Amino acid sequence: MTDRAVLVTGASRGIGRAVAKAFAAGGDRVAIHHRDSADAAEELLAQLPGTGHVVVRADLTDPDAVRVMVDRAAELLGGLDVLVNNAGTYGDRDDPHPIFGTSYEEWQQRWRQVLETNLTGAGNVTWCAAQHMRERGGRIVNVSSRGAFRGEPEQPAYGASKAGLNALGQSLAVALAPFGITVATVAPGFVATDMTTEHLRGERGAAIRAQSPFDRVGQPEEIAAAVHWLASPQAEWASGTIVDLNGASYLRS
Repeated sequence: MTDRAVLVTGASRGIGRAVAKAFAAGGDRVAIHHRDSADAAEELLAQLPGTGHVVVRADLTDPDAVRVMVDRAAELLGGLDVLVNNAGTYGDRDDPHPIFGTSYEEWQQRWRQVLETNLTGAGNVTWCAAQHMRERGGRIVNVSSRGAFRGEPEQPAYGASKAGLNALGQSLAVALAPFGITVATVAPGFVATDMTTEHLRGERGAAIRAQSPFDRVGQPEEIAAAVHWLASPQAEWASGTIVDLNGASYLRS
């Protein structure tokens, strides 16, 4: 289980950072992907236990850059055993795009921005990574969201992108099983990261925490622990699953 080659997209901060740490702590070698956070990626690289970790960069909305990045990660790590599709964008939480109150031009721009990163970008990374796993098997874990199920009325492109990511994961779980490749998904609720700090202050933060009967939000390490297990040899039979990680803040049938 140890000393695997792991690519984590969006690993320089938040959930991705915790995921990279979890794999490194388990003895794996990690490729830390970022788009424009070189300093944060290098800082994380210096903190990871073990050796053989690397930093790779790509804008996931650029298909050519994605292919170069994935191939570079595989070259530096000596192959690819695990892919964690974590990178994504919610859009500006303070600049929503509801269907009424948003111009047609703004609407199109937001859908392109979010889907090209969260869905098309993840799909392209997966295609490229799967080429390196075809002969050796592997594990793919996607980071989705409870928003795929409960809806995101103020950020509909985000909710749609994560619902699409869920469907992509389940489709590929069937398609890739004959090659020894599993595909699973985690769907977190609100998670405390550097990007959500402002939203957790004051009355707004209290309301967010109150969504869960535990009266708190998730921690990145909790999401990382689930991702790490789904990528383990013991989790093969969980391929195709979507694991809710939202502290009972949203229950689906």
